[in-house]
Amino acid sequence: MVSIYDIKPKFQQLLLPVLHLLHRTHITANQITLTAIVFSLIIGFTFWHADSNHWLFLVLPIGLFIRMALNALDGMMARTYNQQSTLGEVLNEVGDIISDWVIFFPLLKFFPEQLYLVVAFLCLSILSEFAGLLGKVIADERRYDGPMGKSDRAFVVGACGLALFLGWPVASYGFWIFLIVNSLLMMSIFFRIKRALHSVV
Repeated sequence: MVSIYDIKPKFQQLLLPVLHLLHRTHITANQITLTAIVFSLIIGFTFWHADSNHWLFLVLPIGLFIRMALNALDGMMARTYNQQSTLGEVLNEVGDIISDWVIFFPLLKFFPEQLYLVVAFLCLSILSEFAGLLGKVIADERRYDGPMGKSDRAFVVGACGLALFLGWPVASYGFWIFLIVNSLLMMSIFFRIKRALHSVV
């Protein structure tokens, strides 16, 4: 299935100079992961208060892009400079779930008419990551399959933040946005579990 995750290798190549700079300054993979978690808390807090200043909506697309870069950099740092650890893996997985929840939670405020669909989006996002982790548990391979992975969700939510900044009536299309996104999330969960099971047959 087509996903923004497919362009990750090219994105990582662009980040190589930043990676080498961070390593020269003795920044570790776990420090990058923790920074991404704290940064996500700031994004979520700012997004929640964006109704008081519409310029704050720009924090969402810009912040999510930076967060994606940090998420790529921690893995690159761990693999390139032999910093892989059990603690790092736990921080990465738990941190991603916490960060997604904190950043996406304010959607409840800005899409009040789609309350149940937004709640479903929050829950399905967590289930999607859980399904990916199941691949690691049963087949020793983390699954990233599907059309609505972490990067895809960040793109959609970032686009919503940009639309809100521009004053576009994105909330009036909220039903269709979250209906489609939730359907794609369910597909992602299905494919991740199916392929994880298939790999051990």
